[in-house]
Amino acid sequence: MYRTHTCGELRLENVGQKVTLAGWVQKARKLGGMTFVDLRDRYGITQLVTEQEIEAGREWVLQIKGEVVERQSKNPKMPTGDIEIRIESVNVLNRADTPPFTIEEVSDGGEDIRAKYRYLDLRRAPLQRALALRHRLAQEVRSYLDKQGFMEIETPYLIKSTPEGARDFVVPSRMNPGQFYALPQSPQTFKQLLMVAGYDRYFQIVRCFRDEDLRADRQPEFTQIDCEMSFVEQEDVLNTFEGMMRQMFKNALNVDIPNPLPRMSWYDAMDFYGSDKPDVRFGMKIHEITDLAHGHDFSVFDSCEYVGAIVVPGAAEYTRKQLDELTEWVKRPQVGAKGLVYIKANADGTFKSSIDKFFTEADLAKIAGVCEAGKGDLILVLCGAKRKAQTMLGVLRIEMGNRLGLRDPKVFAPLWIVDFPLLEWDDETQRFYAMHHPFTAPKPEHEKWFYSDKKEDLERVCANAYDFVLNGTELGGGSIRIHNAEMQSRMFEVLGISKEDAEYKFGFIINAFKFGAPPHGGLAFGFDRVCALFGGQETIRDYIAFPKNNQGRDVMIDSPSKIDREQLDELQIDVRAGE
Repeated sequence: MYRTHTCGELRLENVGQKVTLAGWVQKARKLGGMTFVDLRDRYGITQLVTEQEIEAGREWVLQIKGEVVERQSKNPKMPTGDIEIRIESVNVLNRADTPPFTIEEVSDGGEDIRAKYRYLDLRRAPLQRALALRHRLAQEVRSYLDKQGFMEIETPYLIKSTPEGARDFVVPSRMNPGQFYALPQSPQTFKQLLMVAGYDRYFQIVRCFRDEDLRADRQPEFTQIDCEMSFVEQEDVLNTFEGMMRQMFKNALNVDIPNPLPRMSWYDAMDFYGSDKPDVRFGMKIHEITDLAHGHDFSVFDSCEYVGAIVVPGAAEYTRKQLDELTEWVKRPQVGAKGLVYIKANADGTFKSSIDKFFTEADLAKIAGVCEAGKGDLILVLCGAKRKAQTMLGVLRIEMGNRLGLRDPKVFAPLWIVDFPLLEWDDETQRFYAMHHPFTAPKPEHEKWFYSDKKEDLERVCANAYDFVLNGTELGGGSIRIHNAEMQSRMFEVLGISKEDAEYKFGFIINAFKFGAPPHGGLAFGFDRVCALFGGQETIRDYIAFPKNNQGRDVMIDSPSKIDREQLDELQIDVRAGE
């Protein structure tokens, strides 16, 4: 055997044993007449020692044989720090070029160079811990769902293109010239068909694909924990998957989350947090002050539908320079505000604001009272159309939470967001769009409005939908589905999808509903995001073995890339010149 033990396994109780280890050289150093080598594998690091001259460069692959001895100078920071191996023989299994960056806990390599040599970056302990956590969470998911009677069933990767949200990735068919498959953005229709087929509890940990602009928490290919259940109502789904998340938190992190989890309506989330994925680890709720702000000859407020404020605790000492910087920050395109109004509730009980010309101290005191601002607090005010202003305040709230250190990644505050609007009206195209997707059912008590032709009635309809939110991130979402052909046809009608288009894109599922579809619902968790948040990170890349960069490229294998003319001819595809 190449090894009898791993490099993270040996302890004091192994002293005196003859062992064989194999791994990579983390570092080698000479001290007097002794040579010390740190040998590493994914399980840990063991120190080797010899009085002989040995050749061992960084990242060389060695097999060593020797005796476990107690270290004279112990290292309490290493699990193996009480012992070392006195080398008796060394077998060089492979030499290595000097790596382009250090394979250490904190590397000296930049993001681009580490992405190019991803297989080296994956040797680093932080990434090994990340992928180990991903593995563990996947096992917890499978264990829990298996015990709940779910079957893991695979669905196709080559499907029909039905672009409704993000762009599809398309795959040309050689056997059907001029026709294309699409890679699935989710297994949505297939899991509903499995419900029609009688497989009443389905799941898979599945790859999904979306051709969209990327950022730190998005990838063109990503993984979902995809689930569907038959003969269930919303309460059944929420209880089932609260249980799954509770097991994952307990077994992976030894963290207990509330039982049951808090629930918040979409409307309250927007009104109080300016986001449908609120971070409730800290306060700083939004307060509407429209009535108090209007009628003071301040045209900025008087011309706005909505005026709202947040209270930043203990920030009344902000200097004018800091406030000017914050004003410029909210003007960035990512926020979209035209300016920022502030009110300081000073420690001596007085008020100072950027609107003193229009508001008396008594007026400012009333605003402070409504906002529940105490002495030493800073009130920040934005205005505009209601939902837009609330969204801007929500972004500002998160920024102030970051600046004040209120978003501790080791604190977890999960909750359900429920009662979403079913439909979103777009003024530009003068049509409704599905808030989630066109297979989401309206709440039963709102069906009377769903079948109305009045725009104001349709805007009142709530979806029978729910999102699982953790620390300001939507980790999962789902709904009770439409399960009869009449309601599904009505949904397509409301969304402006013609009968011909509906039949072409979704005819298979509409027809399936005619053959006894059961009531059903489910949800999907973004598994990459689950792993990142459980690991206390913002970015999902460290939790994916071979991720893409922000341009959707894999710089390690240089993909995407051009293909041979012969392949294009087989597919009967012409590429535009110069592109």
